[in-house]
Parts: sequence; C-alpha cells; structure tokens
Amino acid sequence: MKLYLAGPLFTVAERDFNLGLARKLRRLGHEVWLPQEKEQRRKTARTIFREDVAGIDWAEAVVANMDGPDPDSGTCWECGYAYGKKPILLFRTDFRIGAEHRDAPYNLMLTESATRRIELPFTDLDTLAKRLHRELAKLRRR
Repeated sequence: MKLYLAGPLFTVAERDFNLGLARKLRRLGHEVWLPQEKEQRRKTARTIFREDVAGIDWAEAVVANMDGPDPDSGTCWECGYAYGKKPILLFRTDFRIGAEHRDAPYNLMLTESATRRIELPFTDLDTLAKRLHRELAKLRRR
C-alpha cells in the first residue's frame, strides 16, 4: 500500500523514529512517502509544502503519529487535508493520556476523523510496524 507517514520531524529522536518505522513498513511491502526524506535544507517553505501535499495526494492512506502531549500541528494539518479523501490511520505509543475521555485521548477532531486508531503505549518499533501492517490490510479490504 502507498503510505504517507506523517509525524514530527524536528529532533534527531523524531527523525530516527520516523526513519526506523518507514524502513520496517517498507520491509512489510509498503511504499512510504516520508517527508523528511524529501526535504532538503535548500528548499523553500513553499516547495516543501507543495511536495508534501503531492505526497498525501499520491498515497492510498495516511499513517500519522499522535505521540506527545499534543499532536504535532503539521501532522494535524496533513490529517485534515486527507480527511474524506483517503483512510487515516492514527497511532500513539505515548503512555500519557491527554484528555479526560478515553474515546478522544488527545483531540476529538483527530480521533473522530480517523478511519482507525491504535493505542500501543510502551511498544517497540517492530510491534508497532506489524500492528500498522495488520490494520492497513483491514483498510485495504474495505
């Protein structure tokens, strides 16, 4: 499946996590558009924006990282752009609960627009990638 992998990419830890997850998803047979692989320092903000929008348009589904006290604003925008156009699979490995309600633990606009949501606190990358792969297979059969 062609995937757009959305998530924060501003720290070494975030970029390493994204790259590791993208590699595992690729090994499971998916094509992955990972924005940090497309963005080079000399590109303008406008060029990066256009390329990332093209990546979302190219993808069959958006897989988005909801980790952190509040999901990354760029990731939220990418999910909003994809809403109604293609499936959105949200995942969270963060063990912090961001809201009072279990059915909307971070932001109800994100949780309600998601096609599927996975909560895997304390997981490792292998387990996460395999679970995402299983959920994507279910989306494909829809």
